Amino acid sequence: MPNLLAKGRLARWSGVAGASLATLTTMAGTVLAAAAEHAPDAAHGGEHASGGLPQLNPANFPTQIFWLALTFGVLYYLMSKKALPRVAEVLEARQERISRDLAKAAQLKEEAEAILAQVEKSLAGARSQAQGVIAEASAEIEANNQARQAQLNADISERLRTAEASIAAAKEQALANIRAESTGIVQDITGRLAGVEVDQAQADAAVAAVLEERRG
Repeated sequence: MPNLLAKGRLARWSGVAGASLATLTTMAGTVLAAAAEHAPDAAHGGEHASGGLPQLNPANFPTQIFWLALTFGVLYYLMSKKALPRVAEVLEARQERISRDLAKAAQLKEEAEAILAQVEKSLAGARSQAQGVIAEASAEIEANNQARQAQLNADISERLRTAEASIAAAKEQALANIRAESTGIVQDITGRLAGVEVDQAQADAAVAAVLEERRG
C-alpha cells in the first residue's frame, strides 16, 4: 500500500513538473515572439546605439530556445529520475514507519485491553471472595453472639431461681423465727395479763392462725 501511494505521488509530481515545463516553454516562446516583433526597431536602434541586449537579438532566438528547452529538459529529468524518486522513498519510509507505529499501537492497545480485562476479572474474584469471607465471619459472629446470649440468659435464669429460692428460704426462716418468738411472747403476755398458763402448742396454733390470716 505505501508503494502504491509513493508511486501515485511520484506520477502526480512528474505530471505537474511536465506541465510546468510546457507552460514555461510556451511562455518563453511567447516572450521571444513578442521580442521578435520589436526586433527591427531594436536592430535599427542598435545601429545608432553603442550597445544593446543580446537576448533581444533575433539572431540569438534559436539558440536561446534550444538552451531553454535543454535546461528544462535536464531539470525535468533530474526531478523525475533523481529528486522525486528520493522524495518518494522518504515518503514511503515515513509511511512504513507510521504504519508500523500504528500496528504496534494497535497491538499494545489490544494487550492493554487484555490486561485490563484480566485485572477486572481478578478484582471481581477478589471482591466475591472478600464478600464470602465477610458473610462467613458475620455468620460466625452472629452465632457466637446468640450462643453467648443464650448462655447469659441461662445464667441469669439460674441466678434468679437461686435468688428466689434463697429469698423463699430466708422468708420461711424469718417466719419460723417470728412464729417462735411470737409463741413465746403470747405465752408471756397471757400469763401476765390473764394469769392463765397457755401451753406452747396452744400459743403456736394461735400465732399460726394469725399469720395465716395475714397471708390471706
